Order: sequence, then structure tokens, then C-alpha cells
Amino acid sequence: MQHIPRSCSPMKWLPLSVESAMLNVSNTMKFNHISFPSSDVNATASFFVRHLGCTVSDFDTSKILKRHDFDIVIEDAADRAVQWPDNFHIGFELPSAADVLATYEDFKTNGVEFETEVIRHPRGSRFFCRIPGGVMVEINTREDAAEAYRAGFGRA
Repeated sequence: MQHIPRSCSPMKWLPLSVESAMLNVSNTMKFNHISFPSSDVNATASFFVRHLGCTVSDFDTSKILKRHDFDIVIEDAADRAVQWPDNFHIGFELPSAADVLATYEDFKTNGVEFETEVIRHPRGSRFFCRIPGGVMVEINTREDAAEAYRAGFGRA
């Protein structure tokens, strides 16, 4: 993939009215979905339904998982190898450190594959695990984060 220097940003070359319209759109934009492949769509979908409160619907041989604020599309990759970069993960935030610990214990009881134990971190307690299909998931909270990190993404 070719690196594009910041000085060559597409915004630099757009007429002012288009640039202004794009900035307005970006201010109203929200996260909609994530889509990723899985070699075992049913097991991956079941994890999200059982442990993370998603609802599921079929989309051909893939699945669409619904949450109140975004969707997760699990693409059927049974016919090809799926490799994830070591640090690729998706994160879910819980209200409290007690919730993180309870979720960790629930996952442990149910045989989830862990990458870490619960970590006390300046950005809040968290742990990492692998779900069926190989995606790494982070479960975290900002309740016990250092003050500088409590606001988080999209919050003041």
C-alpha cells in the first residue's frame, strides 16, 4: 500500500464548497458496522450472541449481528485461510471494573481462549481474548482509568 503524505491530503485539492460539505458530513457521521471474515461463522456469531448480547440474522452463508448502536457482519471464509495481525482487535467497553472481572470469570467458565488476564492499566481495567474465528476482543472499562483517559472516544 502506498503511503500518501499529509501534504497530499485529498481535502487540499477539493474546491472550498466541497471541503466544507465534507466537514459537515463528518461531524454527523457515526460508526455503523464492522465486517470481518471467519472460518466458522456459526461459532463466531454464537459467541457474540451468548456473551455480548447481540441478535443475529442470516445473510446467505454469512451472519449479521445487531447491537443497539452498530452492526457486526461476519463473512463466511470457510473456503480460505484467515490471518489476523497480532495486534488487530475490537473492543467493548463496560461501565465498571467489577463488570470486567465478572465478564472475565464468565468467559473463563465457558472456555474462552485468553490472550491476557485482567490487566490494571492507566486507560482502565481490561483483558484480551480470542473468539471463535480468531478475532481478538478487548473487554475494558474506563471507570478506574487515570483521569486523562476517562473521557474516551466520542465523549467529552
